[in-house]
Amino acid sequence: MTAAAADSTPVTAPVTTLTADEARRIALRAQGLLGAPDRRAGVRGVLRHLGAVQLDTISVLARSHELVPYARLGAVGRPAVEAAYWGAGTSFEYWSHAACILPVEEWPLFAFRRRRYRDRGHLWGHQVTPEAYRAVLDKLRAEGPLTSTELGGAKRTAEWWDWSDTKIAVERALAFGDVVCTERRGWKRVYALAEQAIPDALFGQERSDRECVRTLVAQAGAALGIATRADLLDYHRLRAEELDPVLADSGLVPVEVAGWGPDGAAAPAWADPAALATTPRGRHRTTLLSPFDSLVWDRARTERIFGMTHRLEAYTPKHKRVHGYFAMPLLAGGRLVGRVDPAREGRTLVARQVSLTGGRGRDARHVEALAAALREAAAWVGCDGVRVETLHDERLRPALEKLLAD
Repeated sequence: MTAAAADSTPVTAPVTTLTADEARRIALRAQGLLGAPDRRAGVRGVLRHLGAVQLDTISVLARSHELVPYARLGAVGRPAVEAAYWGAGTSFEYWSHAACILPVEEWPLFAFRRRRYRDRGHLWGHQVTPEAYRAVLDKLRAEGPLTSTELGGAKRTAEWWDWSDTKIAVERALAFGDVVCTERRGWKRVYALAEQAIPDALFGQERSDRECVRTLVAQAGAALGIATRADLLDYHRLRAEELDPVLADSGLVPVEVAGWGPDGAAAPAWADPAALATTPRGRHRTTLLSPFDSLVWDRARTERIFGMTHRLEAYTPKHKRVHGYFAMPLLAGGRLVGRVDPAREGRTLVARQVSLTGGRGRDARHVEALAAALREAAAWVGCDGVRVETLHDERLRPALEKLLAD
């Protein structure tokens, strides 16, 4: 299959043509970053709507799964965020866009992926004996939820990659769906038998691969608002042969977006009908975004919608970094207007590197938004001061420091 064929969208007449600006606002509202936040639904409401919140080991300002509801709800207490995710039987962890927290209602929808892992028979090259696999299940049945350490050890040696047979077995059981992770303790997965941890009404559901994927495509479309075929593939990391047969039957409607194609041409996309029903209005959120936030986790989509090329540089050699280790996009007025690479020193939030868009002398209008985002982030993580180290345009420093001091 050629690259052009792989990226093609099924040919269906578009119901409407949208401008790039209209598409941007639809995407922001769908992601919960335009309009009044649903504070009553809280963190669980954010998770249910997004359908997936990515996990990552990096913790600078906070861990990424904490930053996602913060970006939408404001300074919700961090213990409340963790309590909403873990141990209440309302979510589980599984492979979606990456390792993600998912609403427990989505357990039946990932049956297609669990079956695929079973058919493959091994897990990322690791092999394990049937005896070790059965021993893990028996221990969980006898003792209840356990970490890999409590099961018998996660590693054979000090090397992070050198998994023990127990760790291989329990991770295989997690992929296959015999085991589920519904909480973490000290960032360690806690494993439980799926038949005991997943509600009976969900555990007993049998859905075909086609039904699973069709529902996930509709969910991704609702969370994105408007999306290309590639965007829909990326959201839950679907395969083309999984998505293409169900796309026209997903409930999403075909549209065109002017400016999304090559040289500013219109490009085909798919929209959630509810997203087209009303014009997006309301207050834009001003906030720092995790690089793993679903608004920006797809780099091609981020560039297409916001005109920002953003890459996580945590694994880039320090001397080659452009914007910093964990540069967080600054969202203000419905646009990505800069980046902040944060750190914490005691009770001080340190902005190690700050850059604003628009070019030198043309980005002063974003300073107020930058200061507001830094002050709110500092208060949220328990800091009482902000220090800016490297500012891409030093002429902005007096105004920024005055706003931070107010």
